[in-house]
Amino acid sequence: MSTQDRNGTEHSRPRRPRPRRLPGLVAAAVGALALTAALATPLNPAPQQAEAKAKAEKSDKVLTVAVAQSVDSLSPFLATRLVSTSIGRLMYDYLTNYDPKDNHTVPGLATKWTSSPDKLTWTYTIRSDSKWSDGQQATAEDAAWTFNKMMTDPGAATANGSFVTNFAKVTAPSPTQLVIQLKKPQATMTALDVPIVPEHIWSKAGDLSKFNNDKTFPIVGNGPFVLTDYKPDSYVRLKANKSFWRGAPKFDQLVFRYYKDQDAAVAALRKGEVSFVAGSPSLTPAQAASLKGEQNIKVNDAPGRRFYALATNPGAQAKNGTHFGDGDPSLLNENVRHALFMAVDRETLIDKVFQGHAVEGQGYIPPRFSTYFWKPSASQALSYDPAKAAQLLDQAGYKKNGDGKRVGKDGKPITYRLLCHATDPNDKAVGQYLKEWWGKLGIGVTLDCLDNVTDPWLAGKYDLAFDGWSVNPDPDFVLSIHTCAALPATPKDIGATDNFVCDKTYDKLYAQQLAEYDPAKRADIVKQMESRLYDLGYMNVMAYPNAVEAYRTDQIESIETMPSGGGNIYGQDGYWSWWSAVPAASDGSSSGGLSGGAITGIVVGGLVVVGALVLFTVRRRATAEDRE
Repeated sequence: MSTQDRNGTEHSRPRRPRPRRLPGLVAAAVGALALTAALATPLNPAPQQAEAKAKAEKSDKVLTVAVAQSVDSLSPFLATRLVSTSIGRLMYDYLTNYDPKDNHTVPGLATKWTSSPDKLTWTYTIRSDSKWSDGQQATAEDAAWTFNKMMTDPGAATANGSFVTNFAKVTAPSPTQLVIQLKKPQATMTALDVPIVPEHIWSKAGDLSKFNNDKTFPIVGNGPFVLTDYKPDSYVRLKANKSFWRGAPKFDQLVFRYYKDQDAAVAALRKGEVSFVAGSPSLTPAQAASLKGEQNIKVNDAPGRRFYALATNPGAQAKNGTHFGDGDPSLLNENVRHALFMAVDRETLIDKVFQGHAVEGQGYIPPRFSTYFWKPSASQALSYDPAKAAQLLDQAGYKKNGDGKRVGKDGKPITYRLLCHATDPNDKAVGQYLKEWWGKLGIGVTLDCLDNVTDPWLAGKYDLAFDGWSVNPDPDFVLSIHTCAALPATPKDIGATDNFVCDKTYDKLYAQQLAEYDPAKRADIVKQMESRLYDLGYMNVMAYPNAVEAYRTDQIESIETMPSGGGNIYGQDGYWSWWSAVPAASDGSSSGGLSGGAITGIVVGGLVVVGALVLFTVRRRATAEDRE
């Protein structure tokens, strides 16, 4: 799930001085030049240093990415939103990575790995050419500390705890050797999607359940980029890590700029103020169509790694057995859930809402990951059948009253609250169709579209909700968020659960797939899990949206998609797109428009000091009609 919050980006314009004031301004400029000359002495080199820094920043190649999702946390222990985890991949290295061509495992912080014959002990060789951005060596001790912290601190296990629940012991016998001992075999040992953090920094962080990693800049990391500045709901700024072991990125700076209004982001792309637009997470069909054929803009439209689904509240609960929230009790009936989904015409949604930029939803894992893709049999499928849906509701005891409204056990008409993202046009469009289709069944729908869906979701205060996740090449994580182990410890805590699902049959299958090393056998178990989720009806996948995004070719000459044969750019399983991006030859210092300096400001000396004094003089004398 994701929330999208408000952004306020300001653009400044120069003031036009009146001609009659020029002599005074010239005099001020002369005085400023004299002052500048006086300040620039061997004993006070600050002006020269500032000017040199300004020139360097002004000549930087800046790649600016417009995003429609705000950061939930810059801590890799807490971040779950796509924008946050994508930024985390740029800041910190993982033990292994995925090849952008075909998703096979490639070295990351670890150069190689071996397992014992019983598959219970895994030894990783940690590379000796990776340094933290503060100059210290990245070592196996950092990896051991990261995993041990996740094993012993519930706060550190918030986002990725499922990867370490089966770990028995983690040690670092030497700076280049990491040893992980398991309780039982674990198939994800070459797909541990966990950012490794520097122990000498994070050991001082305090309570990791509250530490968001957003107070001290630059943030020490060892990924291809170093995060240097951040303003919530506005921007994230990163600089290229020139000493990154795989090679420095081609762009000097990378900026993620937040837009609540997706049309405004598209307009910024047209103006050249941003280099790339991802959408939320994709562009709408109308936006994509409007950009196609425009000079210096390329639209990328490829099969995505996300699913788009409806989730029902299964009765929010914590591990301690406490139920909370206020989900409608009728949704605890499987026939009711199936009836709702049988009244959803997926073909219409693909045609009318996504306009062909998606394929019809079936199983939990998108068809892009063919090894794990599953679809129901003809007899199992909850196909579009409004008449059968009505029968199921009747059988469940929810019949129509004299006004044609379905009534609950309390005798009151059923009206479901449907939680949706205020900034996602797909949610709103699909919501209108659901109101129509379910209305014909006698069920009312209230669209609860919010900037922040996280709070009511975590509190279990919803009936249904639009849901979606990006799936990794190894599906373990998105499978784990529906286990009982992912529930919050108490109603006051935050768990890793997506939708409070807790089913013993599903949990048993999850444990089996995690311990199965044979790829074919594991894939079969994963498909059984998808079948179980489908039958339970707590999660219904309506579509697999394409990755529809666009960038300026006069700012970005080339950029890697994943898979390279035709895949997404934003939100990859790795850092390949932004690390590989090549600035266009004509880009100069203007790449990303205002992003290079308007956000944080550039401190300069010399002639810019003159400009500052001139502007100061004008502002002191300006009247209302002078302002623009």
